[in-house]
Amino acid sequence: MPKKRETLMPEEPQVLDLVVRGGRIVTPDGIAEAELGILEGKIVRVAPEITEPRHTTLEAAGRYVFPGIIDAHVHFNEPGRAEWEGLAHGSLALAAGGGTCFFDMPLNSEPPVLDAAGLRTKRELAEQQSCTDFALWGGLVPGNLDKLAGLRDAGAIGLKAFMSNSGIASFPRVDAKSLHEGMRRAAKLGMLVAVHAEDDALATQFTALQQKKGKGDAKAWLASRPVEVELAAIRQAIEFAGDTGCALHIVHVSSPEGIALITEARDHRVDVTAETCSHYLLLNDKDVAKLGAPAKCAPPIRDEPRRQQLWAELRAGNIHTVGSDHSPSPPEMKTSPDFFAIWGGIAGVQHGFQLLMNACADTADRDLPLLAAVLARNVARRFRLTGTKGLLAEGHDADFSLIEFGQPQKITANELWTRHPISPYVGRTSRTRLTHAYVRGCPVWADGRVASGSPKGKFIRPILT
Repeated sequence: MPKKRETLMPEEPQVLDLVVRGGRIVTPDGIAEAELGILEGKIVRVAPEITEPRHTTLEAAGRYVFPGIIDAHVHFNEPGRAEWEGLAHGSLALAAGGGTCFFDMPLNSEPPVLDAAGLRTKRELAEQQSCTDFALWGGLVPGNLDKLAGLRDAGAIGLKAFMSNSGIASFPRVDAKSLHEGMRRAAKLGMLVAVHAEDDALATQFTALQQKKGKGDAKAWLASRPVEVELAAIRQAIEFAGDTGCALHIVHVSSPEGIALITEARDHRVDVTAETCSHYLLLNDKDVAKLGAPAKCAPPIRDEPRRQQLWAELRAGNIHTVGSDHSPSPPEMKTSPDFFAIWGGIAGVQHGFQLLMNACADTADRDLPLLAAVLARNVARRFRLTGTKGLLAEGHDADFSLIEFGQPQKITANELWTRHPISPYVGRTSRTRLTHAYVRGCPVWADGRVASGSPKGKFIRPILT
């Protein structure tokens, strides 16, 4: 007797959590009209049209879908100095600016992150308070070289060292011997080292010269940090990277001459990359004189020809990442008749990246892919997050923002989500409007306000090699 034929039931179509419909997807390779299908926090479909059933549709018509910005350089100052900013305020300001992941520096929190226990303490706080994903830097200072392996095992994204006075007593400047030995150990551990590249002896010398003249204004401050202060430190760091084989990242490069040194070293197979910051691309020395304290930072903002040359280096592919170096402080620390006494640090995490997009508004199809590279993909590549972050591609986390260009609008202090409404960008006009930001498929920012039910941030660690 023949067997009864089994009836195969048709498979039910997959129900997606979210489809982003009608937008223009930005990738480093170009811009395409496509839709994103998202399931369980991941991008599972990228196609011209997605027809699968879904729980929710996000209409993106007329807007660009931009990969979630990874800001590898912020100071949210918690624990210990949360009144300067804090993880909750900082991550929200980041999300309002299109950021979906940040790397918090080991200072100015107190205590700084110099060992595994310090990293775990900050991680716990961030997991409770951050609305975006995050990674954490460990410090490299004299005296903590035996703690580097523990920092790696605890998940540090890399090690940060100051070649000049950091301004924080508990995070001392690294001397040449400690830096060289630290980089040698980091290379063996498979860790990246980032340096604040200013030569301390030269900075002290030029500062003394200005103060001897009795000058304490913004112009004198700029003169106390000429480009050679940066270049001397970059040369030394590159030499040490070549000697030790350490992966080196020069943060907040302020000058095209500094980029040229890094490019030359890469041509000689030194593993070194360059970060610049939005303020070096947006502001010049005349802005510092006009704006005063909100525009003070180290290395300082340079002259207009150098600002324009930095854009040329960016477009040539010689600048690998762009961060905010968001470093806020209370208003009383930004007020003094002596410009040298003012706390240096620019609060730019919310508007700096948007203003870079604004600078490209008329050339968006050409330049937004460039920004997608330096604000997302390249960051993920350099810090070994490849496969999860940095791209709008299948298998990656569904981190993205929606942006559009409209009529110019003035940036006001009351729209800042940072703890203190201080920014050099207040008063500037921008055509860029960021309407939504999503982290792993969940809304964090929507239509100018915090989205209800925002997710808690997830700790991200690099892929160990």
